[in-house]
Amino acid sequence: MATLIFGHKNPDTDSIASAIALSCFKNQIGENTEPVALGSPNRETEFVLGYFDVEAPRIIENVKTELRDLRLEYVEGKSLDSSIYEIFRMFADDNIKTVPLVNERDEILGIVTMKDIAMGQMIGNISHLDTRISHIIEALNGRIITGEDREIAGRIAVIAYYAESVLAELGKYDIIIVGDRYNIIEEAIRQQTKLIIITGGRTIPDHLIELAEGQKVPVVSVETDTYTTAKLINQANFIKTIITNNPIIQFQESDYLTDVKEEILTSNHRNYPVVNEAGKYIGFVNKTEIINPRRKKVILVDHNEIGQSAVGIEEAEIVEIVDHHKIGDIATDLPIKFTNIPLGSTCTIVYRKFVEQGIEIPYEIAGLLISGIISDTLALNSPTAMEDDKDAIIDLNNILDLDIEEYTMKMFSAGTSLAGYSEQEIFHKDFKEFMLGNNRVGVSQIFTLDTTELSERKDALAEYIKTLHQDKGYYLTLLLVTDIIKNGSYIFYYTESEKLLSAAFEGKVTNGQFLEDIISRKKQVVPRIMHAYRNK
Repeated sequence: MATLIFGHKNPDTDSIASAIALSCFKNQIGENTEPVALGSPNRETEFVLGYFDVEAPRIIENVKTELRDLRLEYVEGKSLDSSIYEIFRMFADDNIKTVPLVNERDEILGIVTMKDIAMGQMIGNISHLDTRISHIIEALNGRIITGEDREIAGRIAVIAYYAESVLAELGKYDIIIVGDRYNIIEEAIRQQTKLIIITGGRTIPDHLIELAEGQKVPVVSVETDTYTTAKLINQANFIKTIITNNPIIQFQESDYLTDVKEEILTSNHRNYPVVNEAGKYIGFVNKTEIINPRRKKVILVDHNEIGQSAVGIEEAEIVEIVDHHKIGDIATDLPIKFTNIPLGSTCTIVYRKFVEQGIEIPYEIAGLLISGIISDTLALNSPTAMEDDKDAIIDLNNILDLDIEEYTMKMFSAGTSLAGYSEQEIFHKDFKEFMLGNNRVGVSQIFTLDTTELSERKDALAEYIKTLHQDKGYYLTLLLVTDIIKNGSYIFYYTESEKLLSAAFEGKVTNGQFLEDIISRKKQVVPRIMHAYRNK
């Protein structure tokens, strides 16, 4: 099972690019990983992926443990026409507890346990046989004297009386178990008995074989004596003869463990069949695995807070984090690799991993990395940008040979247009939650090269912010619209404390106000708000 690598919710270019690039790096050093995303790429990221011809990562809804994540025990499925003896040998020889019964499409028709066999042998109709001749041969170590393999169903008679006592009764029975009593055998053939079983490994005279062939009566010789044959003959029956019509409890491989755990743990069965989306049986889940399940392995990039991560992250096994933000609230059961460096972009950290290991960076991966750095540092204009980010861009462009200024404008132009987006979509393009003490804060940031669209929609955005604030019960709801050309941001907000923002930005703040040189949510806006809250 591949380790999933993903960034935060509402993924930006740095988030998706670093996930894809880190997966490439991990796979080149022998690990098995897959880059995924917690949402659709935004327009800027779509431009980058298209420019470098890279497929967008698969979108996942959550990382909750599914039954497909568990160690399913695969037991070969058997048909309803398998013999009881064959299933019993599986239990005895392979230490199997449950056998699935399936049709030709591997759909579950039932399950059978050793208890089912025992109960069937004790309370079943022991005087009736429903099987194939080949099953009798297998169960009783026999051979066909005459006739061919076919299905046989009927009443059984064990001939242990004087001939005069039973000759008149032969017509009542369909299957005769007898030793080398030739007069009984001859009469059974003449009455066209469905099957004659000769015990003790004996054969019969040629004239009786010819008679049986003429009457089309199959004759089988088995190695066991009459007593043993009579005792074991029912093991040759079809397994379907002892299966009840009770509803089958089965689960989909996509079912979440939390949804089925209680039902499994409180029921009487040991194993439960699991099927795929097409309804095909793929294995058993058992109670032992439910108690100590195997979890999805994940690597987080560009975030380390529960609120920004995947739904069900607490059920996953986090094996590594690569980030450039402040330390969040995610905790792990075991020590993990945690790379957290205060650089402008997670892509710079991933780039350094390639360099440190001496691994060549493929062209398209270099394109993603340089795009993530340019995006997250606003082309190195953000206060979060470091010298390492600049050096990474220079080195990566030695691989790419781009006109950096031209490419940057194309990328930002593709990503900053608000055309076609609703107010909700605009606000949530890059939205993150934070905690101020016990209060929740929601801060969104978008970038623009043209404020004309913004001025036309500012009233609608302000109304959406107010509605969201009240619906979610936020302490502060803020939208930062960063003008890349003017190197500053317009601020839109709704808050329970006007004094908080005034203190954070050292002066009275109004809705729609332009804040010069304020372009980083991570390094300027959030730290200022948190500082102001602590000192209020």
